[in-house]
Amino acid sequence: MIVVGGEALVDLVPGEPLDSTVDGGLRALLPRLGGGPYNVALAAGRLGVPSAFLSRLSTDRFGGAMIDRLHASAVDTSLVQRGDEPTTLAVVALDEKGSAHYTFYTDGTADRLVEDPGPLPENVTALSLGTLGMVLEPGVSAYEAVLRRESARGVLTVLDPNIREALIADPAAYRARFASWLPHVRLLKISDDDTEWLAEGTDPVAAAKGWVESGVDAVVLTRGAAGLAVITAAGELAQAPSRRVEVVDTIGAGDTVQGALLAWLHLHDVTDLTSLDAPGWQDALEFAAKAASITVSRSGAEPPTAAEMASTV
Repeated sequence: MIVVGGEALVDLVPGEPLDSTVDGGLRALLPRLGGGPYNVALAAGRLGVPSAFLSRLSTDRFGGAMIDRLHASAVDTSLVQRGDEPTTLAVVALDEKGSAHYTFYTDGTADRLVEDPGPLPENVTALSLGTLGMVLEPGVSAYEAVLRRESARGVLTVLDPNIREALIADPAAYRARFASWLPHVRLLKISDDDTEWLAEGTDPVAAAKGWVESGVDAVVLTRGAAGLAVITAAGELAQAPSRRVEVVDTIGAGDTVQGALLAWLHLHDVTDLTSLDAPGWQDALEFAAKAASITVSRSGAEPPTAAEMASTV
């Protein structure tokens, strides 16, 4: 089973413009359930692999809807903690290319108060963490403890930092903490932009090679329209171009890549990344790129199902 840990939140996504004479041209905001790790869990579950979500969700209406959506996507919620704190909100602004930019409301919200659940079930083969869950205390300390413990017992550990710079008060401290995670991370999935921020302007491929030298088995770089690439100790093993689709927005695209990679690895019974050759990585990246292309073709983070993947050319 795959366990995905991190925040779940509500994205407030722009809808139709309001009356400009009254509201200055603002748009209505439509609630969409999201959060990077939440989307990853949905993506993996919809692709037909046993998945569970580890987080703390509010008992408010949003939290209830999140539980229902996880169940509808076949995601196990036995590791979900509940609390009466409010749900985290993210106000989304879309630029002319459909790229999303976020303003977060996180003070006193449920997901950041998650507690270490202790050792995960014995049938857990992969653990994925990232985004706000690895930034906001006290939750980050809980997830960090889970990462170190599960890595030590041989679980395939996966990290997507998915940087939200506005919420990182001390960039130097975050970069140092990120570096401390790397010996416990087998697969690092990261965007070019996040790589440049973390490595302070270093070329993404060069930075990825440095992270591999720090102990990571493989780094998958997401490059937007330029597609995906993987760097291992053997060098850059494979690339996959982005699939051409009409982009509605990019919300959840990187999360879908993460979930699809986890699903592909599970479906192919891969727990040791060093055993994966170039053709295998090529197939994995193409599978992830295909899944992401379906997500960006529709509004909000709506990862595809296994049936949609099978029916899409």
